[in-house]
Amino acid sequence: MRRGIAATALVAALGLTVAACGSGDGQDDAKKSSGELSGTVTYWDTSNEAEKGTYQALAEGFTKLHPKVKVKYVNVPFGEANAKFKNAAGGNSGAPDVMRTEVAWVADFASLGYLAPLDKTPAIETSNDWLPQAAASTKFDGKTYAVPQVIDTMALFYNKKMLKDAGVAEAPKSIEELKAASAKISAKFPGKSGLYLRGDDPYWFLSFLYGEGGDMVDAKNKKVSIGDPSGVKAYKTIKDLVDSKAAITDASDGWNNMQNAFKSGKVAMMLNGPWAIQDSRAGAEFKDPKNLGIAPVPAGSAKQGSPQGGWNLSVYAGSKNLDASYEFAKYMSSAKVQQQTTEKLSLLPTRISVYAQPTVSGNEMVQFFKPAVDKAVERPWIPQGNSLFEPIKLQMANVLGGKTTPEKAAADTGEAYRKLLKDYK
Repeated sequence: MRRGIAATALVAALGLTVAACGSGDGQDDAKKSSGELSGTVTYWDTSNEAEKGTYQALAEGFTKLHPKVKVKYVNVPFGEANAKFKNAAGGNSGAPDVMRTEVAWVADFASLGYLAPLDKTPAIETSNDWLPQAAASTKFDGKTYAVPQVIDTMALFYNKKMLKDAGVAEAPKSIEELKAASAKISAKFPGKSGLYLRGDDPYWFLSFLYGEGGDMVDAKNKKVSIGDPSGVKAYKTIKDLVDSKAAITDASDGWNNMQNAFKSGKVAMMLNGPWAIQDSRAGAEFKDPKNLGIAPVPAGSAKQGSPQGGWNLSVYAGSKNLDASYEFAKYMSSAKVQQQTTEKLSLLPTRISVYAQPTVSGNEMVQFFKPAVDKAVERPWIPQGNSLFEPIKLQMANVLGGKTTPEKAAADTGEAYRKLLKDYK
C-alpha cells in the first residue's frame, strides 16, 4: 500500500512496541581497525507488496560492495511505519539504522531529534545531482536529514478499452468531463462505475483541493488556507462525484478496494501514482499492459493540480553503525540503484543524471510522470506536515457520509489546523 495515513494514528494510540533489532544490539561496530565497514545495517523499507521484492534484492546487494556488512531487511507497512519508528526511536530501542521515509516525515522526525544530520557525510556527496523539488523535502532548520530516493505525484489511471467501448474518445481533462465519461461508462456497463474515489485517505483529497486553487496552509506567511472557499469547493467536489454516482467510494480499506475494482474492471478510472503501476498491471484487465492509460488529474474549476510526493532515506541518530548507515543510504539512492528501480518498477528517479539513461528516458511511465512531477504542487515541509492529513480524513468521512456540509467541513478542518499550528492565523 502506498498511502495509509489513517493507520498511523491508530498504531500510535495502541502504543505499539517494536522488538529490538539492528542498531539496538551492541555488536554493530562502525569500523574495524582496518577502516573497512563491518557490522549490521538494519533497513526498514516501506514499499508495497508489488515493490518490496525488488527493494529487498537491491538492499541486500550492498554486501557485494561491503562484504563484512550484513543488511537486515525489514518490510514495514506504510500505514504503521511512522508510529513504529517514533515509538522505537523515542524509547531508544529497536529503531532501524536506515529507514525509507515518506517526504512529509523528514521534518517531523528531525524536529524530534530522531534523525542524524547528513551534511558532510558520504550520504550526500553528490547532492548537486538531485532534482531541486526532491531536495526540498530533505531539509529542516538549515540541515539535511535525508537522501531523496523516489519522487512522484498523482495521475488519472484509466482502462483504455472500457473508455473506448463506452464511446469516451479520450481521458477526461476536467471534473465535468469526468462526470460525463462516468455516465457513459455506467450506461454501457450496468453495475460498473466510472471512478473509484478514495474516501479513506486524505492524500487523494489534495488533487481536488489544488484543482480549486486551494492549499492546506501557506507556510511562508503562516496562514491556514483550507478553510477558504477553495476548501469548501473541494469538499463539494468529492461529495458531488459520489452523489451523482460518477464515483464509488469506501470509508475503509480503500487501497485494496480501489485496486481490486480497477484491476477487475469494476471501475474504469482511479487517481493513483507510479507506486501503483506494478500492481495495476497484474490485474486481469491489464494482461495487455498497453490497456493501462495514464493522464493528468482532471482539473477543478481553477486549474489542474496534483501533490508532490516521494520517498527519502534517513539515518537514525541513535544508530550504532553510522558509517555503514551513511554508505548504505548513499548506495540505495545512487544513480545505478535508481536506474534499476525505474527499469523494474517504473518509479521516478530523484537524480537528474538518471533521466539521461535510455532505459529510463524511454520508459513510457517516466515519459508521462516526469512532466507531471515538474508541475506538481509542493506540500509544506514543516514538522506538522504529516499531521495535517488527519483532520481532512475525518471531514472527508463526514462529508461523504452526509454527516456534515462541505462548508462546515472546511471550517472545522481549518480550526483543527489552528490548534495544531499555534502561530498560524
